[in-house]
Amino acid sequence: MSRFSGVLQLTDLDDFITPSQECIKPVEIQKVKTSGTGSKIKIQEDGSYFQIEEDGSFQKLQKVEITLADCLACSGCITSAESVLVTQQSQEELLRVFEENTNLKVAGQIDDAKVIIVSVSIQPILSLAYKYDLTPQDCAAKLATYFKMLGADMVVDMKIAEDFALIEAEREFIKRYRATESDGVKNQLPMLASSCPGWVCYAEKTHGSYIIPYISSTKSPQQIMGSIIKQWVGKNKRVYHVTVMPCYDKKLEAAREDFFNQETQSRDVDCVITAIELEQMLQSAEISLESLENSKFSQPWIDNVENEIIPVPHRNIGSGSGGYADYIFRNSAKEIFDLDCDNLDYKTLRNPDFKEVILEKDGKVLLRFAIANGFRNIQNLVQKLKRGKSPYHYVEVMACPSGCLNGGAQVRPKEGITAKEITQELEKMYLDLPVMTPKENKTVRDLYEKWLGGQDSDKSNTVLHTQYHAVEKAPNALNIKW
Repeated sequence: MSRFSGVLQLTDLDDFITPSQECIKPVEIQKVKTSGTGSKIKIQEDGSYFQIEEDGSFQKLQKVEITLADCLACSGCITSAESVLVTQQSQEELLRVFEENTNLKVAGQIDDAKVIIVSVSIQPILSLAYKYDLTPQDCAAKLATYFKMLGADMVVDMKIAEDFALIEAEREFIKRYRATESDGVKNQLPMLASSCPGWVCYAEKTHGSYIIPYISSTKSPQQIMGSIIKQWVGKNKRVYHVTVMPCYDKKLEAAREDFFNQETQSRDVDCVITAIELEQMLQSAEISLESLENSKFSQPWIDNVENEIIPVPHRNIGSGSGGYADYIFRNSAKEIFDLDCDNLDYKTLRNPDFKEVILEKDGKVLLRFAIANGFRNIQNLVQKLKRGKSPYHYVEVMACPSGCLNGGAQVRPKEGITAKEITQELEKMYLDLPVMTPKENKTVRDLYEKWLGGQDSDKSNTVLHTQYHAVEKAPNALNIKW
């Protein structure tokens, strides 16, 4: 099997689910003679490990490296079918598609060539801006140049899809909050965010049908962008859609059968490339991102007119993972209780990655929201939910500690810089971006009317929402729990 974009590495996320007894992949352990007293391991601030020898000297230990092939011994993390789909999204495959498309154009076979559109999310822009010491705006403009050098026809900003996701998630939450058994609709709360595929995959494969009803049906921004590109911008065209994302799990999300469009006979997202893969591609081609000229982003949203603008990255109010908790909390407070919430005061609970915010009136809790990042907090949340002791109405759930800015495929820290420090820098960069709220986005309003037929239309619900599925593990005599 081909390697997955070089290599996946266990990074300094400081939080992951340890292998269970169900994992049957054998691990080779190199045994060395010891004095019988055991070995001492010291962890440096940068996350590197050193073994302390008997004479007091230090020996640096190598980090574990894994490929997709290492994960296929069970059906827990990734299936063999999924691995085949994900390998289609490697940087090698992306470069092959660019080259093949360019050759067709050069040969005059324009009708056989594809329209290649690249959608760029904000987290990789900030990660690469940090790496190459650029402003977010310059980084976005230079990425546009790089992709056009490779052969992209359009490079677009993903903010429009983020705004769709926030609006739909808010509407879904309010509907769930107001629902009662007498309406024939179950008030399925807390509603759990669905934009993180790592968390969704874990829920489907570990907790199955019990947790799935709580997960928001709103598509992630990546998949909403896929629908916009394939069904609106690229209708009646042969489009190859690339997204630039902060984590590898987005490749699995793009490969889901739910996101294969029967009308276009293609996936909404053909290839996901990450910040660290872009860094590798630039290094392999001996291209320095900061040396490139600035180019413009395309804006083909209305009537497919390919207007171009200077890219100006914007942010949402709230977390660097999209600001779901903030947006839904503020708008729900106004819509349901006619209360304005300007500055949300989050309270940190068991650790910095678990926070909650409460709306109270006359001593009564009206809304209780939380942000839970990292599997340590996710597991605690799920266990409380199973015991019926979760007090929350909504939870923004992300698999990576510190959320998407610390995604597993973001650029690695510079020498002497810890993962925590780089995440703090990215958070500062994010907070310095100009704010544009979804309701200020005129393009989103126009697309609701011109493309989807309104917010409450059947097409809107079909295009912007999805469903999730419990994954039954295949019986295996080796992982029977006695």
